[in-house]
Amino acid sequence: MNTQMRSNSPNIYSILSQTQRLRISDGEMKPVLDGCTHTSKLLVLIWSQLGDFDNLEYAWWLLKEKEQIQARGITIRAIGIGNRNSGIKFCKYTGFPQEWLFVDPIAEIHGILGLYRGLSIQLPMLSSSQKAWLNLMLMCAGIGSPGTLKEVFRGYKGDQKAPQLIADEEVVRGTPLPPIKGSFFKAAGGKGFQRPFELATLRLRNMTEVLSNWNVYVPDSSYLTQRGGTFLFDSQGNLIYEHRDRGILGFAENMSYPLSFLYK
Repeated sequence: MNTQMRSNSPNIYSILSQTQRLRISDGEMKPVLDGCTHTSKLLVLIWSQLGDFDNLEYAWWLLKEKEQIQARGITIRAIGIGNRNSGIKFCKYTGFPQEWLFVDPIAEIHGILGLYRGLSIQLPMLSSSQKAWLNLMLMCAGIGSPGTLKEVFRGYKGDQKAPQLIADEEVVRGTPLPPIKGSFFKAAGGKGFQRPFELATLRLRNMTEVLSNWNVYVPDSSYLTQRGGTFLFDSQGNLIYEHRDRGILGFAENMSYPLSFLYK
């Protein structure tokens, strides 16, 4: 792996263009920007653990907006924390293309780019994995993770500024609950916007998937608190947008419509 030293103002595109990681599609070490030279815009996602609910939700939005993204000629690459097995599982569940996903098992690129490591309370009697779990639980409670509790509650109460997430005829399966038809949310709150419990239901499905396959999604729990980032470049490699996650469920500047920055 690359071992570039992070500066105060790193040339992010230059760093990424020199970075090689294991590609999920073929299991080979490849440049992460391989095949990205002829594109109108390049979206690079530095994801946390592939079992992190943020990433499953991010991938869901990318699939939902796939046609609009392709119409604008935007190329996507992502690097997540995990191994090839976790990457294969992630892609199978989310529909994210294996050719676009690379893995960094020790979150090295996150450190190079100066991304938030998350809460890091140190107790000497705990192992690195136990420390990560403790800090993760505290972050889930909003400590060292601004905006997390607000975003959790938004999933339950609904959001008039967000689009409808589940079509009336769609059936949500894979949760501990019986299958839920999209029309249920229409009856509960209306149509054309994010209804109460709609987002919470999708998050419950993601949580069920990850917890049922925890050791696959999270082969090393030492990096549970590490946060990610979003970087958008123009055709010349100039950085035109970035978002650095500051907490759990904080993967976008506008969580009501996480991909809105692509269309500005």
